[in-house]
Amino acid sequence: MRNLYSILFLFMMLCSSCTENSSFSDIREAMVVKANDQYNYLYNTTNSQIGNKNRFPRTIDNRKIRLVHNYDWTSGFYPGSLWYLHALTGDSKWEKRALQYTKKLDTIQYWKGNHDVGFIIECSYGNALKVAPSEDFNKVIVQTAKSLSSRFHIGAGIIQSWDSNKKWDCPVIIDNMMNLELLFHASKISGDSKYYDIAISHANNTIKNHYRDDFSSYHVLDYNKQTGEIEARNTAQGYADESAWARGQAWGFYGFMVCYRETKDEKYLEQAIKIANFIKNHPQLPKDKIPYWDYDAPKTKDTPRDASAAAITASALYELSTFVKEDREMYLDFADTIMSSLSSSDYFAEKETNKGFLLKHSVGSIPHGVEIDVPLNYADYYYLEALYRSKTLN
Repeated sequence: MRNLYSILFLFMMLCSSCTENSSFSDIREAMVVKANDQYNYLYNTTNSQIGNKNRFPRTIDNRKIRLVHNYDWTSGFYPGSLWYLHALTGDSKWEKRALQYTKKLDTIQYWKGNHDVGFIIECSYGNALKVAPSEDFNKVIVQTAKSLSSRFHIGAGIIQSWDSNKKWDCPVIIDNMMNLELLFHASKISGDSKYYDIAISHANNTIKNHYRDDFSSYHVLDYNKQTGEIEARNTAQGYADESAWARGQAWGFYGFMVCYRETKDEKYLEQAIKIANFIKNHPQLPKDKIPYWDYDAPKTKDTPRDASAAAITASALYELSTFVKEDREMYLDFADTIMSSLSSSDYFAEKETNKGFLLKHSVGSIPHGVEIDVPLNYADYYYLEALYRSKTLN
């Protein structure tokens, strides 16, 4: 009898463990259906408002969908989300809708006034090329890379992020790591190594100058354009100059994963792992793994979380898991925990609420007093990308 009780106890413990550590895969397909329904609602609502105008849903403002023009830095995320919905569901309507909104961004390829052209075009046209190979789309990628490259300063070895202003002469933000994917893509299409070389130079200088000893990142560095010397290390969207702004940590982690994927240079993988470990092991990371807007901001019951930072991190973690053997399961579990939390009612909106956006509780910029505890189109984009990566890991 004692042996029977022992077996029953062991069985119950195993079942309990399976419940507590259940993989995100258990609910993944249900989330695909929910995302499909929610974005169908968002698409119909948005499309009825804008017609043929170049407008894209970004967030909610005063209980209304905030629509932005094609030169807004977030404009590429909405068509990118539509591409991922096509990949996740196989429904041709999403391809048609994605093409509709992707083509609204055609003129961005000639824009030299912002580093975020990488975000805009790679999320839209870059994803389009995975489904619908096109010489015309290839040309858009290469021309955009040419425009982005105009912001590269040879002496400093970096791509300037924002234009010069009263505070900074040559500001470079950690977010700029996300625009390197476009340069790698353009180099493969064109066979021109200059885009690849610019990306490598920027990544190397980011490792050298942007990171602290604990592998947290500054937000803004002001470079001397000629010498590459650092004039200042500050923040624009974080809690303080020396704090770890949550989304900035996610941008850097994701960006170095891209660098490793495209170069197979081990130093980029090492950097990505160290950033991932900083995030995973941070004492202020909540139990559900959705970070506060800044890891060093004072914590109260009202301190905002940032679902966008969590979604970016989850997507990068899934990619990291494909490149490591040691600790692979640990990073997969971390990603699954984040995605399970984001898929819960705490963060994922009920059907036809949240104006059709998927995720609640993201933060744009607290220091600027904008987009605090709202949905954001890039939070949805990286959630859907993480959903797709989780589904196609093998």
